[in-house]
Amino acid sequence: MSRALGGFDDVASDTRARVVAEANRLSYRPNATARRLRSGRTEAIGVILPNRPGHFDDAFFMQLLGGIGMHLAKRDLDLLVTCAPRGDDEMRVLRRLVEGRRVDGFIIGRTRRRDERIGYLLDRGVPFVAHGRTEETRSYAYLDLDGHAAFAEATRRLIGFGHRRIGLLNAPDSYMFAHHREAGWRAALNAAGLPPGPLRAAEPTEENGVRLANEMLAERERPTALLCATDRLAVGALHALTSAGLRIGNDMSLIGHDNLPASCFTSPALTTMDQMLDRAAERLVEMLADLLDGADPATQRELWKPRLLARDSDGPCPDELCRIADNQPTSLNAWETSKQISGGRDDQEFPPG
Repeated sequence: MSRALGGFDDVASDTRARVVAEANRLSYRPNATARRLRSGRTEAIGVILPNRPGHFDDAFFMQLLGGIGMHLAKRDLDLLVTCAPRGDDEMRVLRRLVEGRRVDGFIIGRTRRRDERIGYLLDRGVPFVAHGRTEETRSYAYLDLDGHAAFAEATRRLIGFGHRRIGLLNAPDSYMFAHHREAGWRAALNAAGLPPGPLRAAEPTEENGVRLANEMLAERERPTALLCATDRLAVGALHALTSAGLRIGNDMSLIGHDNLPASCFTSPALTTMDQMLDRAAERLVEMLADLLDGADPATQRELWKPRLLARDSDGPCPDELCRIADNQPTSLNAWETSKQISGGRDDQEFPPG
């Protein structure tokens, strides 16, 4: 029976069919421990969250992990999740899981420009897929959203609304996603002949969003619009701005990134860039399954196009502030192009690739 259910080639197809039918009738399931011993696999996938131990409180990771766990279960694979702050503690946990053969592979999140985790896994030949890119020159599997394109598009949208002073609340530049999103913001402003607005960076939490937004408000010439590298930063910024008496979408425009569930329920609802996390979770599992079956990591590399979800937190620059900003030089051609792209519509979406 075990050879028939295991798919061995020396079992006739009609015999296998009868064995499978009888196993289904009896609700028989092969012994998982015996199967793992025979295959040499743990049938588990590891994820190390970059948080303090016991802190499973990041909405971004919770949504992504929910999808990953569901799609792993469909393949009879388990999800092993643990937390460790970035640095030595994180690497100790990673080495323990690898050297103890606790998992068959990893999904790596929140990649960094110089990411020690990815270098270690490549050195050890351990299968993994990164949700994001790094500056690692060796070939590895990844799925990423084009952060440069996302923030260039969001910036052009704000320029199309008449904004000339557009600030950025970013994550630390050591994160690869922060590096790409800042580059897209700068590129769009430069193309429109506009100087970069104020820039602040910190770990992407709501608390830091409040603090950084308050710093922006203290600027001698405060921005009329803010881009936030994550929705968590944007939620914090929204709290700070409304506490200061500003009407979001009127007195100040605000755009986030991630499309976390909370972004639909803020007041006003947050314009954001969609990470397509449910779809990403499914694809990450598919890519890792292919690697476990021997696929070349060079064939498992995807960069998705962003999708902007226009809601109520951004809009035209207030007339009096636009008049002040209009005294600054800008490129009319870039301005008109941006205006045509955004069209001033509130239902605009950019389909994923």
